[in-house]
Amino acid sequence: MSRVLVIESSARQEGSVSRQLTAEFLARWKAAHPNDEIVVRDLANEPVPHLDIDLLGGWTKPAEQQSEAEKAALARSERLTGELLGADVLVLAAPMYNFAIPSTLKAWLDHVLRAGVTFKYTENGPQGLLSGKRAFVLTARGGIYAGSPLDHQEPYLRQALGFIGIHDVSFIHAEGLNMGGDFQQKGLARAKEKLAQVA
Repeated sequence: MSRVLVIESSARQEGSVSRQLTAEFLARWKAAHPNDEIVVRDLANEPVPHLDIDLLGGWTKPAEQQSEAEKAALARSERLTGELLGADVLVLAAPMYNFAIPSTLKAWLDHVLRAGVTFKYTENGPQGLLSGKRAFVLTARGGIYAGSPLDHQEPYLRQALGFIGIHDVSFIHAEGLNMGGDFQQKGLARAKEKLAQVA
């Protein structure tokens, strides 16, 4: 049995294409892996604070020197990191906002990319500590950006996940959703074709 961690980052509940992709992914995954445990963290319903002085203090100060706010920030980071450490498969649902990922997803990454926990520094440079995990990134985009200089989602997420040792990353893009005509229908159809192959 494996554990699948799903991170939802769309600000919308109704009408969210990235959430539709997540639902499709999970339906197919559960059919193929009925005994797997699914853990869902919804960053719209439970926002993660952006990196702040309290979290930095929690990471860097000895426990006896931490304020109550720093202890609370550290405990939150520990919970989020623990979910990631315990997962075998990571699913990131990420609509494209202004050519990049939602700020809520960036905040989550800031809590879990942690020196000494998910990566470490060595004499040969940083080394990721989460090798062996798989990741799927489900994106929803108004235009068509894959492979273009305007796509700041895929390069960044590949870099961030690779930095902590997750190199087996599959991207499934639903593109052209706001371009009119049959672009939306074709974009969703292509994404669902790829989803049919992942489980």
